[in-house]
Amino acid sequence: MSTTATPARAPHGGLPTGHKPAQGRVGAGLFDPGQLLKSLPDAFRKLDPRVTAKSPVMFVVWIGSVLTTVFSFRDPGDWFGWTISVWLWLTVVFANLAEAVAEGRGKAQADTLRKAKTGTVARRLTRDGAEERVPGTELTIGDLVVCEAGDSIPGDGDVVEGVASVDESAITGESAPVIRESGGDRSAVTGGTKVLSDRIVVKITTRPGETFIDRMIGLVEGAARQKTPNEIALNILLASLTIVFLLAVATLPPFADYAGAHLTMVVLVALLVCLIPTTIGALLSAIGIAGMDRLVQRNVLAMSGRAVEAAGDVSTLLLDKTGTITLGNRQACAFVPVSGTTEAELAAAAELSSLADETPEGRSVVALAKEEYGLRERREGEPAGAEWIAFTARTRMSGVDVDGRKIRKGAAGSVVAWVREQGGEVPEDAGALADRISGAGGTPLLVAVEDAEGARVLGVIHLKDVVKEGMRERFDELRRMGIRTVMVTGDNPLTAKAIAREAGVDDFLAEATPEDKMALIKREQAGGRLVAMTGDGTNDAPALAQADVGVAMNTGTSAAKEAGNMVDLDSDPTKLIEIVEIGKQLLITRGALTTFSIANDVAKYFAIIPALFAAVHPGLNRLNIMGLSSPDSAILSAVIFNALIIVALVPLSLKGVRYRPVSADRMLRRNLTIYGVGGLIAPFVGIKLIDLLVSAIPGIG
Repeated sequence: MSTTATPARAPHGGLPTGHKPAQGRVGAGLFDPGQLLKSLPDAFRKLDPRVTAKSPVMFVVWIGSVLTTVFSFRDPGDWFGWTISVWLWLTVVFANLAEAVAEGRGKAQADTLRKAKTGTVARRLTRDGAEERVPGTELTIGDLVVCEAGDSIPGDGDVVEGVASVDESAITGESAPVIRESGGDRSAVTGGTKVLSDRIVVKITTRPGETFIDRMIGLVEGAARQKTPNEIALNILLASLTIVFLLAVATLPPFADYAGAHLTMVVLVALLVCLIPTTIGALLSAIGIAGMDRLVQRNVLAMSGRAVEAAGDVSTLLLDKTGTITLGNRQACAFVPVSGTTEAELAAAAELSSLADETPEGRSVVALAKEEYGLRERREGEPAGAEWIAFTARTRMSGVDVDGRKIRKGAAGSVVAWVREQGGEVPEDAGALADRISGAGGTPLLVAVEDAEGARVLGVIHLKDVVKEGMRERFDELRRMGIRTVMVTGDNPLTAKAIAREAGVDDFLAEATPEDKMALIKREQAGGRLVAMTGDGTNDAPALAQADVGVAMNTGTSAAKEAGNMVDLDSDPTKLIEIVEIGKQLLITRGALTTFSIANDVAKYFAIIPALFAAVHPGLNRLNIMGLSSPDSAILSAVIFNALIIVALVPLSLKGVRYRPVSADRMLRRNLTIYGVGGLIAPFVGIKLIDLLVSAIPGIG
């Protein structure tokens, strides 16, 4: 049995949910320059030292800005001190701006979600079965509420009675309604969504203020975002580098005094700010917020930044077969006649027996007969006088009695038994054909007829799980990432092996039970690998909780959503592949900008150090390879570049560095080439250009 459900179809043939982007959300990964202006007030509010202190690097810059401002007030005529002070404050503001822009996009999404929070009146059922109207805010866990067409669902819960069409556009952005029904894996409903038809009874599973929408709002606004282990480790590294450079700068005044040079506090602060890794220190928080934001833009809610990072380090991917690797519905792909029967005769009988079969398999038989064998489409009421035989679990057959003929279609054993009951004989090759189709991973359906010539088997319909287009290529990409894919299915090993071979997965787990999935995840984790999986049923909850990245479908049960650390609002199981790519993009972006930040500090050394001591040690002029015009312009140019590069990198930190599925070695070489070498070259060019502009100002050059 499959572990994930395909998205529920809307009534009257509507499209399944999850096949178009959410409406009313900020464009995925897009950078809006206008957002910079909108976020400026927040950037200035973040100058509060209690906020700035959360980033050790930028807190040092903040303290330096205060010191230079104080010394500038002591010497109001010192234009150099005032200019340095202004650009140091701008450096802090630009760092705050990067974080404010990232948070601003989350707030825009939160505003959209708040519109879904409406004050509703709930029709709560009392113990004697009567209804009472109460405010939705008074509902408690375990309450039963009735919702009918036109009602808003007052809180998160599970459908315990009935089936209804529900509009979830306020949550997913998808206009097509979905089906929610009691039992099974599509019973969960979300507060704020609207019932479009029928009547359901919902059991409330959350308290007011703790609903799914409330959690979403808190997460996308960044209020609940905690620093991840990697982010904490990088902050510690940056703080350590800052302390090292702080000690190094603190030792310079005695050496300078001994050499006959005097270093002012303004110059020392400027040197310190240019030496410490301010670029990555300014952008680090924005990178983390933007990573979660990219998931939200794809309608995936990450319960923590840790889950996003874990997705980037995943090495084993558990994917359900039905609805993920395959389309989820078996399709007729061939009519295989027994000896003495033609394909056309078999196709005509198969089509006739399937006209009243509204299952996806039945419709595919009719479509195949029409497309491949030119059989005309029959109109409603044809054939006249037909008596349709519905499929039942007992008979395992369906068919039609018409014009003195009886046609049956169904499981091989059932059809064979029916033919023999009618006094007919079964050809020897019928069993062989069915076994061959089963061995290939397909499902055989026998077609038989009883007419004036007696009862006989006409042949076999080959049903197969259709692998989604492009899945093999996507698995090849995952393999190049170093990720091992495992298909999980309830099918028998023979069928599972055939599907796995066609799809191109690395391994498969057949006849999987919840215990089997748990055992597989634990084995992978024991080997030091991180595991990701999808699920939607209550029976998936233990495995989702055990996996490092557990993606629960929004169509699934509350237990599954509580167990996972991500929820896919579109309930598209293939999105797990995108989640892995976003996680890797987050890690790559952080690494690339860290490399760039540390590399561009080298150019600042060549700008400032010669300028400080060239007057007393003329030999240091050889290090002035940029040919900067004067010590003052060199220091000022380095400080200005240090501030402007933060603004220049804001779009990249929000969009993320483009991820390509290559090996770790190639990725490292590529990033070192682009961001390492680029981080060395860009400051030389930028500082020189700024120096040319600064030196043209009278009194500086």
